Amino acid sequence: MDKKFVETIKKDLLAQRNVILESLAGQSDDMKKLVKSAEAGDVIDVASDAIDRTLLDSLGSQDAARLQLIDSALDRIQQGKYGLCIKCGKEIPQQRLKALPYALMCVTCAAAEERKHR
Repeated sequence: MDKKFVETIKKDLLAQRNVILESLAGQSDDMKKLVKSAEAGDVIDVASDAIDRTLLDSLGSQDAARLQLIDSALDRIQQGKYGLCIKCGKEIPQQRLKALPYALMCVTCAAAEERKHR
């Protein structure tokens, strides 16, 4: 995977993550403290660690799921596994990653997974 592309995606993921955390921080002083502690560590360390349960409980289910996907993608970037389908191991096309930077699977595997869960 092209390093420049991965760096661009990483910046986008971090920006999305910050938007979610800032939205949460705006809700109360206690949440501001939790967000500050999450932001205090190294971004990659924070991405690979489980986010405090209170933080996740305070998020809406969609934001919580998206935050976990973003952190997982940042972790895969750190491990050098970003852009590889978790099912078949093939490279996920860059167009898909541009549209959905935290995609876990290629289109073929994602479609098969969706059919399984119908």
